[in-house]
Amino acid sequence: MENREKLIYRYSMAFKQKVIKEIETGQLTIDQARRIYHIGGGATINRWIKKFGKNHLLGKIVRIEMADEVKRLEKLKKEKAELESALAKAHLKILTLESLIESAEEDLGIDLKKVQKKSNQQSC
Repeated sequence: MENREKLIYRYSMAFKQKVIKEIETGQLTIDQARRIYHIGGGATINRWIKKFGKNHLLGKIVRIEMADEVKRLEKLKKEKAELESALAKAHLKILTLESLIESAEEDLGIDLKKVQKKSNQQSC
C-alpha cells in the first residue's frame, strides 16, 4: 500500500477577496468559481462570503409549510411556554419551602431534615 499524504489547501486573503469580488460583480457564480479555481468543499466559498460580510451573495432560505404544520408548531410553542412557566413555578415553590424549613429550623433549634429521615426509616 502506498502511504499518501492528505493535502490541506490554505488560500491567501488576497485570493479569497479576488474570488469573492468576481462573484459579487457577477463575473462568476459560486459554483463556477469552485470549478475554475479548483476549490474543494461546497461550503468553502460560503464561509468566505460570510467572513467578508457579503451575505447578500448567499441564497435566501424560504420555508414552505402546510397550514397544519404551522398550527402544530404554534401549538407546540404554546405548550413549551406553559411547561416552562410550570417549571419556574415549581422551582419557586421549592425555594419557598426550603426557606420555610430553614426558618423553622432556626426558630425551633432542630434539624427537621434529620427528623424527616428518621421518621422515614422507622416507617419502613
